Amino acid sequence: MPCHNQQLNNVNSGQEHPMKQVRFANNSSSSSVLPTSEASDGSIQTDSSQETVGPQLKLLPLNDQIRELQTIIRDKTTSRGDFVFCADRLIRLVVEEGLNQLPYSECTVTTPTGYKYEGVKFERGNCGVSIMRSGEAMEQGLRDCCRSIRIGKILIQSDEETQKAKVFYAKFPPDVYRRKVLLMYPILSTGNTVIEAVRVLIEHGVQPRHIILLSLFSTPHGAKSIIQEFPDITILTTEVHPVAPTHFGQRYFGTD
Repeated sequence: MPCHNQQLNNVNSGQEHPMKQVRFANNSSSSSVLPTSEASDGSIQTDSSQETVGPQLKLLPLNDQIRELQTIIRDKTTSRGDFVFCADRLIRLVVEEGLNQLPYSECTVTTPTGYKYEGVKFERGNCGVSIMRSGEAMEQGLRDCCRSIRIGKILIQSDEETQKAKVFYAKFPPDVYRRKVLLMYPILSTGNTVIEAVRVLIEHGVQPRHIILLSLFSTPHGAKSIIQEFPDITILTTEVHPVAPTHFGQRYFGTD
């Protein structure tokens, strides 16, 4: 789906060097997303005031397809049909990369021609957990990749008086403590909801190092808060930006 608004903006602006982003997402250095611009000599200028998070934060490699999906989701003029379509595409990309963080083992299979092929197979002992309600938008993407995977649910809402996150419902597979957990929550704003959800999982015997948080968008504050609270958790997202599309759940489910 073409992003017509983005194309028009680029044409009308007349800028020879559009804004770019520098992304760091490897285990050897801190991970961050810094707004940058390209100077006339082609060098990249970064804003050093942006926060760095840490190697626990992993970002999908940025390409034009992901950037367009992010733009369409953020655009207030996007129709709900286009919004859901693009959100589902982005969710699928995040889920696929999340599965890539799980353990595999080597195996040998025989092809129809009798050839022995050395490959890998997905190890058992994983499950998904969605934080209701917006996290439920990511369940189908996970099931599309793992048809028989078990998915638990957590319902967390803010207390009207204290404004603190409060758990209202939690249901997990009985042996969740022995599983790797893909925790699904598309938007990380403050991080408070996810922190409470991780606490519930820990109470059920899950180790933080066995939790992989799948998210579409995160603020620097949200990601940093979660990692400060649980240094062993892994966060996987497509973008870290000071402004998160907090309208995601309402737009996706048509309650806006």
